[in-house]
Amino acid sequence: MAASFCRTTCAFIWMFAVVSTARLYPPNEVTLLDTRTVPGELKWAANPTEGGWEEVSIMDEKNIPIRTYQVCNVMEPSQSNWLRTDWIPRSGAQRIYVEIKFTLRDCNSLPGVTGTCKETFNLYYFESNNDREHYIRESNFLKIDTVAADESFTQVDIGDRIMKLNTEVRNVKVTTRKGFYLAFQDVGACIALISVRVFYKTCPLSIRNLATFPDTNTGADTSSLVEVRGSCVNQSEEREEPKMYCGADGEWLVPIGGCVCNPGYEEKGGACQACKVGFYRAVSTDGACSECPPHSHSEKAGATVCDCNPGYYRSETDPASMPCTQPPSAPQQLISEVNETSVVLEWSAPLRLGGRTDIRYRVDCLLCHEAGSLGGPDGPLGAQLCLPCGPDVLFSPQQSGLGATRVCVSELQAHTRYTFTIGARNGVSQGHTAGARESVSVTLTTNQAAPSPVTSIQASDVTRHGVSLAWQQPDRPNGVILEYEVKYYEKNQKERSYRIMKTASRSADITGLNPLTVYVFHVRARTAAGYGEFSAPFEFSTNSDPLPLIGNAANSTLLLLSISGGVVLLLISTTVFIISHRRGQYSKAKQDLEEEKHLNPGVRIYVDPFTYEDPDQAVHEFAKEIDASNIHIEKVIGIGEFGEVCSGRLRLQGKREIYVAIKSLKAGYADKQRRDFLSEASIMGQFDHPNIIRLEGVVTRCKPVMIITEYMENGSLNTFLRKHDGQFTVIQLVGMLRGIVSGMKYLSDMSYVHRDLAARNILVNSNLVCKVSDFGLSRVLEDDPEAAYTTREVTGTYHSPEGKIPIRWTAPEAIAYRKFTPASDTWSYGVVMWEVMSYGERPYWDMSNQDVIKAIDEGYRLPPPMDCPVCLHQLMLDCWQRDRIHRPSFTQILNILDKLIRNPTTTLKRTGGERPVPTLLEPVGGPEFVSVWSVEYWLQAIGMDMYRDIVTAAGYTSPDSLLTLTQQDMASIGIVTPSHQDQILASVQQVLLSHMQQIQDQMQDSMVPV
Repeated sequence: MAASFCRTTCAFIWMFAVVSTARLYPPNEVTLLDTRTVPGELKWAANPTEGGWEEVSIMDEKNIPIRTYQVCNVMEPSQSNWLRTDWIPRSGAQRIYVEIKFTLRDCNSLPGVTGTCKETFNLYYFESNNDREHYIRESNFLKIDTVAADESFTQVDIGDRIMKLNTEVRNVKVTTRKGFYLAFQDVGACIALISVRVFYKTCPLSIRNLATFPDTNTGADTSSLVEVRGSCVNQSEEREEPKMYCGADGEWLVPIGGCVCNPGYEEKGGACQACKVGFYRAVSTDGACSECPPHSHSEKAGATVCDCNPGYYRSETDPASMPCTQPPSAPQQLISEVNETSVVLEWSAPLRLGGRTDIRYRVDCLLCHEAGSLGGPDGPLGAQLCLPCGPDVLFSPQQSGLGATRVCVSELQAHTRYTFTIGARNGVSQGHTAGARESVSVTLTTNQAAPSPVTSIQASDVTRHGVSLAWQQPDRPNGVILEYEVKYYEKNQKERSYRIMKTASRSADITGLNPLTVYVFHVRARTAAGYGEFSAPFEFSTNSDPLPLIGNAANSTLLLLSISGGVVLLLISTTVFIISHRRGQYSKAKQDLEEEKHLNPGVRIYVDPFTYEDPDQAVHEFAKEIDASNIHIEKVIGIGEFGEVCSGRLRLQGKREIYVAIKSLKAGYADKQRRDFLSEASIMGQFDHPNIIRLEGVVTRCKPVMIITEYMENGSLNTFLRKHDGQFTVIQLVGMLRGIVSGMKYLSDMSYVHRDLAARNILVNSNLVCKVSDFGLSRVLEDDPEAAYTTREVTGTYHSPEGKIPIRWTAPEAIAYRKFTPASDTWSYGVVMWEVMSYGERPYWDMSNQDVIKAIDEGYRLPPPMDCPVCLHQLMLDCWQRDRIHRPSFTQILNILDKLIRNPTTTLKRTGGERPVPTLLEPVGGPEFVSVWSVEYWLQAIGMDMYRDIVTAAGYTSPDSLLTLTQQDMASIGIVTPSHQDQILASVQQVLLSHMQQIQDQMQDSMVPV
């Protein structure tokens, strides 16, 4: 009865359900079993074998027979009908999915059915290593789920033919055996299994970033990610290890790294294709293949460099993108000028430079003699014998590698014939052409010349009043020596008063000298051509006389009086000298500094990169080229004028990884923008100081163009101070100022003027070290007062015809006359001091630029910030002196801050709010003054009480200690205002005169008439 009922009830199910079963499966699903594609009968195991699941063959919408199973034992209670599939191999799957399409009859629509009818069935699985297990206990199966129908059908539905299939998908982890069985348990439902599909998901074969990722099974868990390492496609190499993650839904996630095409290949359609003939790709970091540069070609596909055309060449250092070039022709218009034994050679550049700018010149020197005149048998009289000049010949500036077209050759022999050859070379000259094609020669004869200096002097028979001297003939007499001249003087006279002695021999006896005195001697020789140069100084000391005997008491008294009188005269003359030279302190100090720079050849001098015709030559001379693959950009930290500013890491071979700041040049730039952008690197690359921002290198050979500098964690100083308002001690703030002035002293010593010194252009690292930065639009000190200057700072700038100037930080002469000097940087440093002590407050607050200019012109200066020590504000005022020669140099400022830091308790504790108003006491002077006054009262009396702490801290605690005070002493301890120095020195003069009057009065009272 049940079977008959099922056939009657389910017969219509197949007819209407199978039409909607056909569909295409996603590419990331791999099917292990699909009953619709199994040919013939399924022959699954059923229990019980009779009266349970029944296999039925039906036709799908294409009239293709498919096998299904049905059961409908709804009239009988306690049903447990099992249906087991054949063994299904796992094929490496870790999680399988079971898709079941079925129809189910509504129990309420079955007539005469009581509570025995069900509308669900159970799904089970069992893992096994083989398919030989024909009998499996039902208790060994593990339940996957109870499956219920979303929609069931009724008898009405059969009549109207509107039945729909139910589709349910379940998944389960299978990882312990090679395969598994599925089982379906009917518990009393009227159900038909239309189709059963078992599948698992994979992430399909994919190519990302030129890396191939194979077909990969998903993980065992629904939330797992399987990491897969990709392999580079053909003709490519790893840029960074390629990785992706296979998600549980069969989708690839999070691509990391990738590959780049090998040189000679370019990326197209996810593959690397060879460059066409006539194109090349030199390095893997380049973009697409490029057309061969001028005068070169490639004859086959996949070229990494283009070969030069015949007659054209490329040097080993030339990049592949550079056109092939030729050696230069010979220099033109060689002119020589003989001056005794020196020759000046000048010439013009070759007519043909070969397409290069790296032309250099070499001077070869040959000394020529008549072969017959040498008495040799090598040739007839009149034939020339030319040999290379000896090592004594000097070439200025140098003999080879000359960039200029002028050279001076000296230390030649007199009346001698020389041949000079000027050769032109460039990067492709070596080995490609004959030297004669690139050179031009001139033959000349030197003139009569004075002898070279005497090189050694010996002394003998040294007595109290004389010395005997002897010397050797000059290395190059350049003729017959007619006489020698000896010049000598006392060393302490410094050549202000000297005597001359002449002799025809190479010795001289010098007499009439003072005993126990050091003398300096110079010797020179004379020929018919005149005197040569004096020799280097030679010092000798005469012997001493016995000490004179002291006579009677009267003579002793006279001697003492003479000595005392001499002391008084010396003090008076010293005072007059100090007073007469008390002005112009800073200008004299600056003159001394400039003279020291010229006399000290070890001081590096800044080179303006804008003097180079080719900006790339400047940047590659001063900055190191970095491979872009060594840079890992992490995040954008700002937007600059030329593009983004990022932070990241730099890893160079053999060095540890460091954090860096990366400035990039945005796309679509003009040539001038690129030149201005790289000029900052050309400037920074010349500096090496702990308080100057350090350049790590540049990237110019691929896009984007980048400048790499050290990373300063705390950013700009003004923003950093505003963020930490009031959180630092005075000594910490002074330490920041000390670092800034140390960097500025270094720049000033290199003859570099910053022009835009402000707290916004000072960067701070994690250790609170301040470093001067922003050199993009600064320039070296120029003589032209109209030189154009522009700053990137827009806020607080004044637009002049030549550009923009940051008014609030700029010295008056720079605003009015565009006169930028180290002194104008000193003015700006004073404003930076004010910014630091006020924690980043805006200078001059809300005043307009015109109001600031007017106020400064009328003598207004910024007041001291809150809690600012008096000495620091006084140093600011010194930096803001109207006359630039009265402003302190950075060397002086550095010395002052060092003294303040060494004695912070006495020099930095007084603030502007604590300064008392000076009270005038009795006038300074009088014999009694020295013994009754103190340094503190004296400074208060003359209105200089603000210097009380620094004067006493420097050791000037008694009136006697002030008698030796000079302008240099005051400047070294922090008193740098000229007017204040004049007032203090005038008072010291009165004290000194009073003190000397006391000494004279005491000496007169003690004298005994003779």
